[in-house]
Amino acid sequence: MINILDRYIARTVLAYTAMVLGVLVTLASMFTFIGQQDDIGTGSYDVGSAFSFTLLSLPQQIFEGLPIAALIGAILGLGALARDSELTVMRAAGVSIARLGVSAALAGLVVMVVMAVLGEYVAPQADQYARQLKIFSKFSEFNAAGSRSSWAKDGVNLVNIQQQTAGNMFGGVYLFELDENKMLVRVVRADRATHQGGRSWRFDNYAETRFTDGRAEATREATRDVDAEINQDFVGLAVVSPGALPVRGLLAYVRHLQANGLESGAYEVALWARIARTVSAVLVCVLAVPFAFGPLRSSGAGARTVTGILLGVLYFLVNRTLENSAQVYGIDPLVAAWAPTVGLALLALGAFLKVR
Repeated sequence: MINILDRYIARTVLAYTAMVLGVLVTLASMFTFIGQQDDIGTGSYDVGSAFSFTLLSLPQQIFEGLPIAALIGAILGLGALARDSELTVMRAAGVSIARLGVSAALAGLVVMVVMAVLGEYVAPQADQYARQLKIFSKFSEFNAAGSRSSWAKDGVNLVNIQQQTAGNMFGGVYLFELDENKMLVRVVRADRATHQGGRSWRFDNYAETRFTDGRAEATREATRDVDAEINQDFVGLAVVSPGALPVRGLLAYVRHLQANGLESGAYEVALWARIARTVSAVLVCVLAVPFAFGPLRSSGAGARTVTGILLGVLYFLVNRTLENSAQVYGIDPLVAAWAPTVGLALLALGAFLKVR
């Protein structure tokens, strides 16, 4: 049963979390905007476009920064209550350390819900729109030079795409069609491919090489409508960084890769890491409770802030290191994604037992 004390502690933690998040996001946005300076002046990409790109990147930055902000905010908020002897009064009134942990966990639940909404319905869409805005502004005519090439397998087709420029438009496309015996039937090259619905695609600057009876026949056309079994959604996911995809998109793409017998390790790690990172919002708030009664009780705000930053940076570094090295060292995706969060839970448990 949530009481006045729970709401008071949760409100304090959330207030400090919002304050810390504001500082972190401001710094991240500043670096994002500075990073756009080299692209300003390319095509129609100007200062206004760079500013729009920075604003559209905010949801993803908030999503990634919330766990660290919650950790620092919880340590600062509970530390402030301890400094003013409010936690001491609560303990004298019979409130246990565990009960205070539950109150802090309520704030973590709020943060977790915010992260879940941002990660599923706001950040991926905003990030994709920011990417499209930048591409359209920089290139009046699509140019695949310097972009990130990606491969996707859909049924009997192998597709190589240089970039996704809009929800149904792709640039620098190669299509390799195989027959039932997995022999190469034709190779198609197009500067741009636009999905028109169903199995219909329109290829611009179309070039085809078809292999029949030991011969190669070449065809070129300005535009051709092609009937192809290519799933637009999965081809689009192939050009997006796994870390920028929602859980639903990651889950669907992992199943798609597995169904086609392709390596899905990177996307499995990203899927479980996204879930684990969201759950960690509750753990970091709970972890702050024993710190308020432990060695940081009499410390100033500066010491608590530094401690929170060090813990947050350590968690972030371990998390990213395992995510990026899972495939290289053959680490199971579940282990790579959940190990930092489980370690955080064990640290919180040990700290609670020590304080008690």
